[in-house]
Amino acid sequence: MAAFKTPVKNCNISKLLQDDKKSGTPPFVIPPSPSMKRLGYGTGVNVYLLERYSPMRGCYKSPWAVKKINLKIGDNPEYKDRLDEEAKILKTLKHPNIIGYRSYTKNKDGTPCLVMESGEKSLADIIEARQELDLGPFEAADILKVALDLVSALHYLHKEKLILHGDLKSANILIKGDFDTVKLCDFGVTVPLDDKGNAKINNFYVGTECWSAPEAIHGGNISDKTDMFPYGLILWEMLSLFAPHMDKLNYETLENELDEDKKMQEEYEMEERYNKALGTRPEVPESVICDSYLPIIEIFYACTEEDPAKRPSAEQVLHHIKCLDSKENKSLEANGKGVKENE
Repeated sequence: MAAFKTPVKNCNISKLLQDDKKSGTPPFVIPPSPSMKRLGYGTGVNVYLLERYSPMRGCYKSPWAVKKINLKIGDNPEYKDRLDEEAKILKTLKHPNIIGYRSYTKNKDGTPCLVMESGEKSLADIIEARQELDLGPFEAADILKVALDLVSALHYLHKEKLILHGDLKSANILIKGDFDTVKLCDFGVTVPLDDKGNAKINNFYVGTECWSAPEAIHGGNISDKTDMFPYGLILWEMLSLFAPHMDKLNYETLENELDEDKKMQEEYEMEERYNKALGTRPEVPESVICDSYLPIIEIFYACTEEDPAKRPSAEQVLHHIKCLDSKENKSLEANGKGVKENE
């Protein structure tokens, strides 16, 4: 894959701080990292839970999430630039399925901190917990709820804001309650789109390799359809309970009796299989090939077409899922009416 340099526009943190002041965002102090619960981490950053207590009301207010640069990485300007850019973009986004911007401030040591609405748990953590408990695939209704909320956010990004998310994966999807609300987060590597859906900076796409579309892995035209490939893989994750293609890197299956040379050879072959699988459609587990999961499997197949031109847009998938909901509601109403008539 070609060398990548994160696309970053110059972002003036002082201006962002001034804008927050003008908009009435109240000043506050970010506590030291050890005094906050760590929610997660990303490339060069950690995310913490900021509990907020109101002495005036004598109760806790809704918590916020604070994204801070990991001090262990040293003074690397790339991560600060990425956080600057994320704050700048997130501040412009207003959608019920996108995590809300709260503030962009500085820690006592001068480290920038992006303060956001808290999204409770990531879908990746929920998938992992379900897999450990051996609960099997998620209910079809929960998967369709994630599919609907997520594609609604993508349609907004692609058509209204002309932005490619650039790193869709289960870790960047936050779930509130029992799938009550689904929120998309992490906008540090977005790519601007033109009005035809093509990337303005075509060579700049980050992604996370096991979720990435073939054109991102092997080179090709980057467009809004590049987000739709990992969107399909996220639905597959909720069916399989595994990250895409990671089964190819199961080092635990290596036999301890193997000598060092043979073990290295098997590791090499394993990594070769993994690299070959990147950008391809994983097989659907046999356990979910049934009527209740059929609508989800159809969306997964459509979104993971190798040719981007054959993939549906976010708008098309959104329309399709809404039609599914409408048919389901009509079916329930008809069944209810039939029951009443029989009574």
